[in-house]
Amino acid sequence: MKPGSVVIIGAGVMGASVAYHLAARGWGDVVMLDRSAVPGQGSTGAATGGFRAQYATAINVRLSLLAREKLHSFKEETGTDPGYLPAGYLWLATTQAELEELRAGLEVQQAVGLHEAVEVDVDDVRRLNPAVRCKRVIGGVFCPTDGFIGPLPILRGYLDAAARRGVRLSWETRVTGLRHGSGRITSVETDSGRIDADVVINAAGAWAAVVAGLADVTLPVTPLRRQVAATVPCTRLPADMPMTIFAGDGFHFRVRDGRVLLLWPSPGVPDRPFALGVDTTWISDVTRMAHERVPTLQDIPVDVAASWAGLYEMSPDKHAILGPAPGMDNFFLINGSSGHGVMHAPALGALLAELISDGRFSSLDATPLRPSRFAEGAPNPVSGLL
Repeated sequence: MKPGSVVIIGAGVMGASVAYHLAARGWGDVVMLDRSAVPGQGSTGAATGGFRAQYATAINVRLSLLAREKLHSFKEETGTDPGYLPAGYLWLATTQAELEELRAGLEVQQAVGLHEAVEVDVDDVRRLNPAVRCKRVIGGVFCPTDGFIGPLPILRGYLDAAARRGVRLSWETRVTGLRHGSGRITSVETDSGRIDADVVINAAGAWAAVVAGLADVTLPVTPLRRQVAATVPCTRLPADMPMTIFAGDGFHFRVRDGRVLLLWPSPGVPDRPFALGVDTTWISDVTRMAHERVPTLQDIPVDVAASWAGLYEMSPDKHAILGPAPGMDNFFLINGSSGHGVMHAPALGALLAELISDGRFSSLDATPLRPSRFAEGAPNPVSGLL
């Protein structure tokens, strides 16, 4: 496609990645719209900053490997350190069924090229994270090149690098409509006026389905609240401790900014999907889990004021949706990453820029993420653990 005017709806990390990669390919008339006043007010700012390639499907492993490659060159390209720290991800099994599912994921990972991911026994677990109570743990898997990244530095790096290449950012701008006809969007209506566009990109995160509906496009992306409990500042656990996850119920913990973050994927709030307050009952539950499984934290209180909640953008198969909207060939979707958005943004933004510019993917085959897969009855397999 010949470079022309591009409107990107959403200036979180996903929209910023697309903007940067399009500008790097010579697209000179790119504008980003966001309803927030400053960067990082949406899901990007609420992300905990985990990075992993330990997934159960080949496409997600490949996305992580491509993203990791881009993280290595991120500072050189953007001038900003992405905060990549390969502290590892340690998955723990307490039943044979959980261990077998972890092994199945490991087989996929190694087949795709993540050879450093390995199975570990209880002695390995004690060595990798001595803080874990291993009474019920029977084994797990570990990848040393997984670890942590900085969501806000990555966002800032892409936004600044895009701006240096001429991308315009319009904050406090609400999209109110999408004019369309004959299978194309012709302009974007905002509360400050109309913007004509050759290409429109939906990078609206948890609000993506609302934006798509403005063009009469049905997008199966729903918001899901996730919560984070942060302890008071402490030095009880080392900053380079691996992200440690109990596969059975998803309880996991890590150290960030001098606090221990406690996470557990409790059910969302179906009648209030965009509610962001942290539930006190949930804090009690996750604190109890932490005290049972990480005894050294038993006298470290949770700082409720420092705890927070954010939104995942969930797709039906928990995989990203990437490509043109069915029936709307200049309306591109980069949505539904289902909690993997920050870590996969470097890859997904580059891939969408390839597709828009060249009509094809060149870095890897991302057709498993095509928006039409649900109507075709071809969703990606869903794993309860990975």
